[in-house]
Amino acid sequence: MRVLFVGDIVGSPGREIVRERLPDLVSTQKIDVVIANGENAAAGFGITPRIAEELFGYGIDVLSGGNHSWDKREILEFMPHEPRLLRPANFPEGAPGSGVYVGTARNGMRYAVINVQGRVFLPAIDDPFRKTDELLAKLPADVSFVLVDMHAETTSEKIALGWYLDGRVTAVVGTHTHVVTADERVLPGGTAYITDVGMTGPHDGVIGMDRVGIMKKFLDGMPARFEVAQGNVQMNCALIETDDSGARNQAGRLPAKSIGRLRLKID
Repeated sequence: MRVLFVGDIVGSPGREIVRERLPDLVSTQKIDVVIANGENAAAGFGITPRIAEELFGYGIDVLSGGNHSWDKREILEFMPHEPRLLRPANFPEGAPGSGVYVGTARNGMRYAVINVQGRVFLPAIDDPFRKTDELLAKLPADVSFVLVDMHAETTSEKIALGWYLDGRVTAVVGTHTHVVTADERVLPGGTAYITDVGMTGPHDGVIGMDRVGIMKKFLDGMPARFEVAQGNVQMNCALIETDDSGARNQAGRLPAKSIGRLRLKID
């Protein structure tokens, strides 16, 4: 089984490179499932129903979220009716939407995506470690592949969750910082791990936003309007391949055979 995770999609440049490059990538790499983080897809802050549908139309199977999931008011009513659009599962009870999705891949295998958010330097919400335990215990027995998107600020919190889940899920990928890390590996228990998949969008700004406004705010500390940058648009992804023929992990699910980084540009 081959699963592609697309790093945080930022604004219209990020959506455009997904439109241009994803279909061919899915075909040439024989991808069975495409997952992407979409919480910055609407001008860098949040996502709208129209943009979610647009991204699903490009071939994305599941969209995960994060601390910007509800920045656009119109998503509040849409999210509970679109199970493929996730938000962090460890937000308090009553938050709209869900943090877990179970589906069937192109190769017929059942898979699950779990979305959680860290608590260090982010709003104080429920424990992502125990929430993931709770969700794993409820997954159907026929789910062969489980990916966890850990949306968090600190490397330490992401790495800790990777080790905590090693041998119980197929992959733990980090999102939120928009800077790809070079620490991809398969942990001893068979869980693929990377601290941050990076960003899909313009890399000539500051984590996707226009660099002039960001530099001004650092210099004078005054409020500034942030707009999506332009130029050097890249799509950063992680490609996870499972070992379908070998022994299952301790949770009875497919272990990862490999994880690799992909970086694509607009032709």
